[in-house]
Amino acid sequence: MVFSSIIFIHLFLPLLLFSYFLLPNLRTKNLWLLIASLIFYAWGERAYALLMLISISMNYYFAIGIERFRDSRYEKIILILAIVINLGLLGIFKYTSFAIDTVNGLLSYFNWQTISNPKIHLPAGISFYTFQALSYVIDIYRRTSLAQKSFSKVALFIAFFPQLIAGPIITYHDVSSQFDQRKVTSEDLIIGIQRFILGLAKKVLIANTLAAPVDEIFKIPGEQLTLGIAWLGIIGYTLQIYFDFSGYSDMAIGLARMFGFHFIENFNYPYISKSIREFWRRWHISLSNWLRDYLYIPLGGSRCSPIRNYFNLMIVFTLCGLWHGASWNFVIWGLFHGFFLVVERLSFMQWLNRVWFPIRHLYTISVVMLGWVFFRSTNYTEAITFIGALFGQGKGDGISYNSATYFNLEVGLVIGIGIIASTPIFPYIAKIQSYFNLRHLKQNMFKVAFSSVGFALLNGSYFSFLFIAAIARLASGTYNPFIYFRF
Repeated sequence: MVFSSIIFIHLFLPLLLFSYFLLPNLRTKNLWLLIASLIFYAWGERAYALLMLISISMNYYFAIGIERFRDSRYEKIILILAIVINLGLLGIFKYTSFAIDTVNGLLSYFNWQTISNPKIHLPAGISFYTFQALSYVIDIYRRTSLAQKSFSKVALFIAFFPQLIAGPIITYHDVSSQFDQRKVTSEDLIIGIQRFILGLAKKVLIANTLAAPVDEIFKIPGEQLTLGIAWLGIIGYTLQIYFDFSGYSDMAIGLARMFGFHFIENFNYPYISKSIREFWRRWHISLSNWLRDYLYIPLGGSRCSPIRNYFNLMIVFTLCGLWHGASWNFVIWGLFHGFFLVVERLSFMQWLNRVWFPIRHLYTISVVMLGWVFFRSTNYTEAITFIGALFGQGKGDGISYNSATYFNLEVGLVIGIGIIASTPIFPYIAKIQSYFNLRHLKQNMFKVAFSSVGFALLNGSYFSFLFIAAIARLASGTYNPFIYFRF
């Protein structure tokens, strides 16, 4: 089940909200959210919900074991065992086919017999809930949190449906108190609903509209690509992946808020960044934080020699690429970003800080877009051919595949809206409104009140329009893929 589906919006969510607020206390509310989350996951993954329950059970006992054997040699042994088993399960289900394909490539090169590939099913969200479970056990080991004695609370932390499929990746020490002390205010409910609608609109009205032409462009044979088609494809994908993933994150944060949970932000307008380092402070923030806290810093972070620091960065981003998908293209994408992060730590960053900020932004968005080619392409050869077309090396005649086939008024309008909405212009306008309200507060209370009411009505109309437009698009059965399901 996905958030951008009719059955979730019109059946699952209303029934869950209605029943949740009828329950008498927080304990029963938590238990009901856990049951609903398991139903949500089992709806699409069926028997693989059992795998998630096994993961939850193991990590529940690992955490208790670490606390039970505190300050003994068994404490570290249990931690190592937890890390090995968690990553082992992730490796079996996500990387077995990739490893066999890689070995078979080498065997074929030497004309040796290849290995049969079982093509194991990739359970939805396994990368997210594995990292979340690992953060819980590691936090207990680091003593930043106490082991939770309630199995149902640990299960809810890992399986809570808003962040289960595609994040944000929540760390236990950030939300542990919210399982025991939280309440849903009218403000929480309104903010949560508005945030969900905004995310739904980003996903359905922008990302889905761009998905169809982008998918068709990336199916074009490399020898038929032209300069115009290639640029249309990568601009469309750059906007699609941002609005797809940030839209889902908005929906997740909004849903959690409806039930009284406060999640961290996962995106902060990454396309306005003026360096790759800044980009990763704004893009998929929960993953960046996880990699920093549980991988980069334990490796030594920047508290070591420059060479070792650069090595740490390359290790982290190689694994970041692999986390996103079992393909060499994802590894290349990770190494690509890692390379520019290393370059920026050299004297290049000192020069970059002195140049005009539009040039810094142009450099950053160019690197990001080139990286997305590897991320979206199915193999290395396809990616290189596509990049060649971006630089005018495309060999297409423009007749067999014409850019006009993929570009129309709707696509052009959505690209324009997407470019504007990927900047903080709308929050900036809202801040200006708030500023003038406060500035004139003492001068004319009636005028301020009237202005605030008018702004609230306008705001309500805006979200109502977005919701109706998104539902209409879903009801029409338009293309509704979700990029991060395969990660």
